[in-house]
Amino acid sequence: MSIRLGIIGGGVMAEAILSRLIEQNIYPPDAVLVSEPQPQRREFLRKTYKVQVTSDNRETTTAQDVLLLAVKPQILDKVAENLAHLFPKRYPPLILSILAGVTLKRLEAIFSEQAIIRVMPNTPATVGAGITAIAAGKKVEPEHLASARSIFAAVGEVVEVPESLMDGVTGLSGSGPAFVAIMIEALADGGVAAGLPRPIAAQLALQTVLGTAQLLQQTKLHPAQLKDQVTSPGGTTIAGVTQLEKSGFRAAIIEAVMAAKQRSHELGR
Repeated sequence: MSIRLGIIGGGVMAEAILSRLIEQNIYPPDAVLVSEPQPQRREFLRKTYKVQVTSDNRETTTAQDVLLLAVKPQILDKVAENLAHLFPKRYPPLILSILAGVTLKRLEAIFSEQAIIRVMPNTPATVGAGITAIAAGKKVEPEHLASARSIFAAVGEVVEVPESLMDGVTGLSGSGPAFVAIMIEALADGGVAAGLPRPIAAQLALQTVLGTAQLLQQTKLHPAQLKDQVTSPGGTTIAGVTQLEKSGFRAAIIEAVMAAKQRSHELGR
């Protein structure tokens, strides 16, 4: 079977996307080619997902539908070297880039003949609970957007944003899972400090965050409304909320998102 999807880079996010595309039969395994420099990683992807693998990025340019760029932003120039002229002049593949901070302008300077969509998924994509923001380049047509939406709908929700907002998306949803993980860890540590056994504290913390997110999603309540519902006058929750405010919890989260946004901007330079 001919190659329909090419992927350059076989890391965690690439695997998350790949696994869901295969699982949902969006692409059959033998129509996918992954380029990955590490032999052990190539063999893992080949055995696990039955896809074709290579160490030569140039081979992925044979993809008929889509080429996914999934490498570190710092090595884009090295990876893209001598690739652009290998694409077929007639019907070149759509390029999807998940490189944090790398602008459409920079990508279009390298791949001048291709339609390019800048993409920012996040790690919950691994379990189909991610959210992906997409921003279209100059040559993108409606069918290209439809293709991108189909691919990333396999790993969760999809939103389309102007490219000017992509660094903000990176700071919030791209980096956000790490911030949430730290919060869950801190909640569990708080439970241990309060005398709970570690396994029980971890279970309580995780399910509390998961359940709260589901409640907000299903009821469409504003987070402040839910907080008010839980916060009784003179009760335990307001005592905790007061301490969070004293400790600058809100400001710390806001500053973390802004720092991640700034780093995304720096990576794109």
